[in-house]
Amino acid sequence: MRKSGPPKGLISYLVLELLDEKPRYGYEILKEIEEISGGHWEPSYGSVYPILYKFEEKGWAERIEREDEPDRKYFELTESGREELAGKREESAGKAKDFADVILGFYHVYVGFATDERFDVPDRPESWQFDREFSAWIVEQMIRHHEHYFDEFERIEETPEEFNSRHGIDEE
Repeated sequence: MRKSGPPKGLISYLVLELLDEKPRYGYEILKEIEEISGGHWEPSYGSVYPILYKFEEKGWAERIEREDEPDRKYFELTESGREELAGKREESAGKAKDFADVILGFYHVYVGFATDERFDVPDRPESWQFDREFSAWIVEQMIRHHEHYFDEFERIEETPEEFNSRHGIDEE
């Protein structure tokens, strides 16, 4: 179970990957992350810029001047930054469970608003609702994304315990 928010280090990892592609400035990084998330998430300036300055301080990125855009602060990944990126890639490989916990946790809260008698969230006509139809639409979008990126969606009937056992995952 996660305590809160996206997996720790996610934004740093994304910034390193994006700087590895090409030199970028902060706002460009924010917009690229928003695009990667399908328009559902854009980290704040207050999270990206301190990361860029920390990378600069640690020698993982350096500021570069561009004559065509002198007012923008572009950052470029250094060799040391590429070494850090290699480590972050390894670290990120172990975060799949954290991602699943965030996705499923927020979905459970959504469904809780729709079904748990403790919550009395009113319906708003012509707006998103906490109900069966909107829940089904969310699930449908997840299936469509799965099929877009992988292949035809096939249900997995296993319980979480059976799934973990089949994959040799030891739940703590």
